[in-house]
Amino acid sequence: MVSDRSLEVLRVIVQDYVASREPVGSKSIVDRHSFGVSAATIRNDMALLEEEELIAAPHTSSGRIPTDKGYRLFVDHLADLRPLSAAQRQAIETFLGQSADLDEVLARSVRLLSQLTHQVALVQYPSLSRAKVRHIELVPLSETRLLSVLITDAGRVEQRVVDLPRPLAEPVLIELRTRLNSALVGLGMSEAASTLTGSSLTAGSGLGPIEQQEAVDLITGTLRDQVGANRQDRLVMAGAANLVRTEEDFTGSIFPVLEAIEEQVVLLRLFGEMASDQHGVSVSIGRENAPFGLAETSVLTSGYSSQGGNLARLGVLGPTRMDYSNNMAAVRAVARYLSRLLGEN
Repeated sequence: MVSDRSLEVLRVIVQDYVASREPVGSKSIVDRHSFGVSAATIRNDMALLEEEELIAAPHTSSGRIPTDKGYRLFVDHLADLRPLSAAQRQAIETFLGQSADLDEVLARSVRLLSQLTHQVALVQYPSLSRAKVRHIELVPLSETRLLSVLITDAGRVEQRVVDLPRPLAEPVLIELRTRLNSALVGLGMSEAASTLTGSSLTAGSGLGPIEQQEAVDLITGTLRDQVGANRQDRLVMAGAANLVRTEEDFTGSIFPVLEAIEEQVVLLRLFGEMASDQHGVSVSIGRENAPFGLAETSVLTSGYSSQGGNLARLGVLGPTRMDYSNNMAAVRAVARYLSRLLGEN
């Protein structure tokens, strides 16, 4: 049975080791923290923690470091989620508030989160398959080229350039745009795809002579491809250089870790299996990530929502020796601001 004081000893071991990367000994605990007991008493507490496999000796020195189990206990029960400073909160609002669309806001989110945590930052696109069509626009770029724009209620703007076999008359383009919006706005992606595939939406009168039909079919085919695009299996990443800077925290080469994080399907599967704790943050530590090839890393994520109510996750990945309290607070804060920002747009 681990006493309350022993748990406090674990807390300071985690905090001191994260700060210094040096094994923590009983003398340094007594010197740096106000426990009011002798070094011998602290050594007894450390012996209990070691018996519980919460700390371990990396070599023959008297110092100890947290184990994966120790980090887990720290995160679940001992970590204080320090609020972000006013300057950090202002940086989030200023930096993300300048974003023009979903692509830019997600790219800015991972860059900012990487800077706040000094870890690899990851954000998952909202699933386009759960979104609904908000608007379709057909923008002429030249006589034989136009831009097909699909806008969803999740804030996603999907654009494709269409090269036409011959010029399309303006009345035909206007009528096609009107028909597409009338038939598709408010539909989910799968419904919209079925409507485009299985109906005579673009056939019949009002769409010009038969020689115009080839261009019309090309436009609707392009739009069908846009509707069918699924952005759920897509991540944006920033801060890989931070992983290189912490190479000493890995027992071997970091290249397997770099290879693993490039496998987006693996990371998305890990994201899907992580459940949020009482702070609204999910944390997966060390050996818990072994099935994903990330046994020496910790992954922290939090959910965010877009205007259409579509849920996705963002978070950070780094070595198990990380500042959990600060990183959890940063992940949660960026996720909350991202939800608010996307909900307003």
